[in-house]
Amino acid sequence: MHLERSTGRRLARITEPAREIDVIHETDVLVVGSGPAGLAAALAAARAGVGVTLVERFGCFGGNITTVGVEGLAWYRHEATVEANGIGREFETRAYEMGAAVPESQSQSYELDAEGFKVVADVLVQEAGIHPMLHRAFVAPVMDGDRVIGIITESKAGREAILARRVIDATGDADVAHRAGAPTYLAPREQLMAASVMFHIAGVDKRRFVEGVAADPQTYKDWAGNGEWSIETSGKEDDMFSPFLHKPFKAALDAGLIPADLTTIAGTWGAVHDSGELTYMNLVHLAGIDGTDPDDLTIGEIEGRRQAMHAITALRAFTPGCEQARLRNFGMTLGVRDTRKIDAVHNLTEHEVREQGRFDDSIGIYPEFIDGYGILVLPTTGRYLQLPYRNMLPRRVRNLLVAGRSTGGDRVAHAATRNMAACAVFGQGAGIAAAVSLHDGVEFDEVDIAAVHRELDRQGVRHR
Repeated sequence: MHLERSTGRRLARITEPAREIDVIHETDVLVVGSGPAGLAAALAAARAGVGVTLVERFGCFGGNITTVGVEGLAWYRHEATVEANGIGREFETRAYEMGAAVPESQSQSYELDAEGFKVVADVLVQEAGIHPMLHRAFVAPVMDGDRVIGIITESKAGREAILARRVIDATGDADVAHRAGAPTYLAPREQLMAASVMFHIAGVDKRRFVEGVAADPQTYKDWAGNGEWSIETSGKEDDMFSPFLHKPFKAALDAGLIPADLTTIAGTWGAVHDSGELTYMNLVHLAGIDGTDPDDLTIGEIEGRRQAMHAITALRAFTPGCEQARLRNFGMTLGVRDTRKIDAVHNLTEHEVREQGRFDDSIGIYPEFIDGYGILVLPTTGRYLQLPYRNMLPRRVRNLLVAGRSTGGDRVAHAATRNMAACAVFGQGAGIAAAVSLHDGVEFDEVDIAAVHRELDRQGVRHR
């Protein structure tokens, strides 16, 4: 290894020698990242009859559900909501059957238990015969010209190579696509959605907390004028119940109990349990965090935990039932909503997500749910859009699909499709398309959409 000393303002550089890397595994379909998109992609491809390997950098599958603690997969669901169902819905029902979910407080859905879902995901992966590879971080793609034919990972075992006949990028940050040379875009820090530190508390008196909520019920219109939570709605959401908390933090600021700069603490709680746990506390929102920059992530993790502890102080002082509340746990990592997106063969637009876009290559439907950039639209009227297969096809590279929140689209489109349930729809479509492409011996851009539709139908996914 050669060290080149710094000159002027440039830091030193180290030149690594060329080295051989062992190929430790080969597979039909390789899915990189195991969040809702990656887990759904792996399950769908395996159920369609091909060999699947699932690579994950953490020690559990589930992504934002398990590593961040985002337990509300479908909190948009109401009586008239129309959905794709499929594997995303299965995440909820299977978790409930296994004791890892409870009814959600503001919708007709289940709130997942982040810890319990780790076991649910393990069982789903094992039942499907997927080859699991945890604790391996993606480092680089393996390329054959413009084709992605595998990846290099880094772990306690050093660098290793995995080769595949088809590759799905479900990293959330378009890591594989970006490093393979596909065009991607990343908004400036000040334009990105805020990142969050999710946490759970214990020691809550459930009866008194529920009585306090009933005595002063909050609605979505109460989000207005609260820093990060100022929103534009379609109007029909305004008088609907929301598990929203803002008053305790305003009272704590006025009383000088928490630092005067913490004006953006506000948000929602998930479920209150008989055990005294109050879960999925989505109260801390950090602007200016680029989730592809480890220095930003470091700042966000530390600052987010600081703010969360002040939030608990305010809850103890000003929320009935929380007088003895204490921290139970933080998520394993910062919750990032918004980073790189690919320039896809078709990039979704605000008009398409607001006006029920329809596509011949639909791989699933998604309700008219927009949540982000100061907009909230809940799907209470039966309206929905279709998600196009071309939205997962990156330009300039082949043999790669991108599923999850890094598919192509403008800001408002991203505020819809970045949600975990939409990611699961994309993932299931990507997994099925990968299997169809292998069965038919064709490239991703040549896949027979009619064959994809037949397998979607067989797997119980609504796509029309």
